[in-house]
Amino acid sequence: MSKETVDIMVDGGQAKAGASLAQPLAPLGVNLQNIINKINEKTSSFNGMKVPVKVIVDTESKDFELEIGTPPVSELIKKEIKVDKGSGTPDKNKIGNLSMEQVVKLAQMKQDSLLFNNFKSAIKSVIGSCNSSGVLVEGKIAKRINKEVDEGKFDDIINNQKTEISQEKIEELKEQLQKFQDKLKKVLAKEEAEKKAEEEKGKKAGEVAEEAKEEVKEGTKEGEKPAEGEKKAEVKEEKSATGKKGEKK
Repeated sequence: MSKETVDIMVDGGQAKAGASLAQPLAPLGVNLQNIINKINEKTSSFNGMKVPVKVIVDTESKDFELEIGTPPVSELIKKEIKVDKGSGTPDKNKIGNLSMEQVVKLAQMKQDSLLFNNFKSAIKSVIGSCNSSGVLVEGKIAKRINKEVDEGKFDDIINNQKTEISQEKIEELKEQLQKFQDKLKKVLAKEEAEKKAEEEKGKKAGEVAEEAKEEVKEGTKEGEKPAEGEKKAEVKEEKSATGKKGEKK
């Protein structure tokens, strides 16, 4: 049995019989349209995204197998919240808020490449990627939402792998994100004010220390000088001593 592997990049759910597919596959004598149909079926959940695909062809029987790759979870997250870039400062800037149903959807997309024993672990892995991208889940950061996952709050959604959300839920997610952003701004503003106050306090303490050093320095210089009238007194004393010696002679 001889096999040939062809690596191609397709638009999820929208592969077509163009040159990029025909040139590498046609010489292998396979039914190109069958392969395209199967690719579109397997990549439909990646609609609008570039997807890597391996086509493994048995050159004798003309049978084929597909290995569907997926973009990184971070790319899937950006696609889900409809942004081009993730947050450069995920701890300070939150750019989106996903429902647990959307997290389930992303975990389904990546479950073949996520090395976990159960689906709930895959869910928590996706939540971790959301956190790194500056994206909340159900209005919460990863630490808090993972605790709720462990407590079983979302077992119905996760175990039944529900992915559909209502318009009402979408609006709720927007409100959660806005509230979190407002709260985060206040916290960051307070931290910045405290930081500035500490810097001012440090600066003032530094100035006081410098003044103290100058005072000590000046005091030392003054202490090295003879007190007023001290020099004259010494001269006078010397003269007095000389006079006494002269009398003895």
